[in-house]
Amino acid sequence: MGKQGFPKSPRPDSLNFDASSGLKEYQLRWSEMLQNGDPSLGRRVAGGEYNWDKAMLAKGCKNDIVKFNACKGVCAGKRHLWWFHRHMRSIMLTVMLMGFFSLLDWFMFSYFDPTFLKNSLIPRNAYSPQERNATNNEQEKSPVMYSRLLHMASVSLAENDVEQKVSKFWKEPYPEASLWRPCADKNVKRAGTVNNSTGFILVSANGGLNQQRVAVCNAVAVASLLNATLVVPRFLYSNVWKDPSQFGDIYQEETFMNALKDDINIVKELPSHLKSTDLEAIGSLVTDADLSKEATPDEYIHNIYPILSRNGIVHFLGFGNRLGFESLPSDLQKLRCKCNFHALKFVPKIQKTGALLVKRIRNYGAGRRSMLDTQLLGSFLPPKEDVLAESPYKYLALHMRFEVDMVAYSMCDFGGGEAERRELTAYREEHFPLVLERLKKTKTLLPEELRKMGRCPLTPEEAALVLAGLGFNSGSYIYLAGSQIYGGKTRMRPLISLYPNLVTKEDLLSPSEIAPFINFSSQLAALDFIACAVSDVFAITDSGSQLSSLVSGFRTYYGAGSAPTLRPSKKRLAAILQDNSTIGWHSFESRVRKMIEEGQRVRLRRPRRSIYRQPRCKECMCKHH
Repeated sequence: MGKQGFPKSPRPDSLNFDASSGLKEYQLRWSEMLQNGDPSLGRRVAGGEYNWDKAMLAKGCKNDIVKFNACKGVCAGKRHLWWFHRHMRSIMLTVMLMGFFSLLDWFMFSYFDPTFLKNSLIPRNAYSPQERNATNNEQEKSPVMYSRLLHMASVSLAENDVEQKVSKFWKEPYPEASLWRPCADKNVKRAGTVNNSTGFILVSANGGLNQQRVAVCNAVAVASLLNATLVVPRFLYSNVWKDPSQFGDIYQEETFMNALKDDINIVKELPSHLKSTDLEAIGSLVTDADLSKEATPDEYIHNIYPILSRNGIVHFLGFGNRLGFESLPSDLQKLRCKCNFHALKFVPKIQKTGALLVKRIRNYGAGRRSMLDTQLLGSFLPPKEDVLAESPYKYLALHMRFEVDMVAYSMCDFGGGEAERRELTAYREEHFPLVLERLKKTKTLLPEELRKMGRCPLTPEEAALVLAGLGFNSGSYIYLAGSQIYGGKTRMRPLISLYPNLVTKEDLLSPSEIAPFINFSSQLAALDFIACAVSDVFAITDSGSQLSSLVSGFRTYYGAGSAPTLRPSKKRLAAILQDNSTIGWHSFESRVRKMIEEGQRVRLRRPRRSIYRQPRCKECMCKHH
């Protein structure tokens, strides 16, 4: 079992961090006294260490009449000493109160100055994100929405650290989860005939890594439905993602083809006589506008099959969510699962770097080998004989969806005041003009109403409060996945102040190690996918995110009931946080824990829900009794 809290063994040399960096001298002395447990801290009184030698003073007065005034001073000193003894209890009470207020002042200072808190609490050998190595003059006021709850959370975490409490949410709460096992690759009945003779299906998928992954597996199902040969899918270049990566840059082509060879025919490219064909001119180009979102098999049979039969080829351009999850034959659903969970393996370059990420954050050799590790890291798992004496550190992966486009699109308020509102309004005018035009014709909801409805992205501050409410101690290692956080360091400050052991892939990898991925957003997302999927706990902040959906599905499929996922309800959390000014910490904890536990119940896939996100169904998984 992995460790929680602060590590007792050093982190890798490449991750060493000097906790004294960035501290002023008085802060460093204070930090060292805290770490060394100075027993006299807060109990010394000025002048309290001086001892009066009464005999020598009396002798001096008797032998020197000229020093009468000095003796008189000594006699007054005696009276003062008598007064000191008489009022000792009052003095000690006063000193204790001063010590208490000093400690309270330190708590408040540590909250408003996370750099100080981080350097005081993090072990010297722990790693610290590069983003937080900023100088003090870069510190800006953090837009805090729930200062009272944050203060209570910091006190609770300090108590948990002292008492060495371990959150129960490191484990899956329901034993029934372990009864479901992978079986999508077992006994898949072929949907079409052996020769796949109707023609070729070409797919150019849009979006990022996760949208493209869904498109690939939907294309596999459609090729089987229409009895066609699938050409290895292509990925469209997007001005948003700006990633020229193709299928072979992310996934192993041979593994993909071999895994599905008993189900459909797959070729790497079109036959030469079709390569130069103007597909649009002959009517074989099918865009997303030509297909319904989540189209049914009947739509493909009635509208697409005739084109395929006539021209011998169909090119799906975009193909975003163009195959539904209902009214689909069981064998095609199973084939989709087989594609997603068995056929799509990341290329060695991604697996190797992903394994390096996990190794560094866990600080392990072969201490943990789950089915998730095996499936995602492949041959880059450390050898079995390379076992460390100490078990690996546990870590929680947090997928934080708080990018500027998501924040602006939501129309919510995030505590940044007038400056934030002006900035987001300008962003919407530039990037979402059609949305603004549509809003002019409809009733505009107030930000408070949107929050109550659960339409606002969770902020880093809210994520921190949820984790604290679940009892994860301040020393927990957290891997932060996601794109650029809106507001940067200042917005992240509440989260970092409570959980200083927070890292990203940019922190864990050296510049030379991450350089091959820098200009390839889908490959960077693949690293996040691996780090999140194999984590001990995966926490999401937006249930609609494709990465969160696919990762949580992967953990359900291969987790064997030992891969908990935390899914906060934004609507329920908003109701809890609405009582921010009055709610007690124990009540907050209780309500947050109940919310998460209900989201972890073992349920079968619901109607119309993604089979990639909820694979717990007869087409994908088998229940063992």
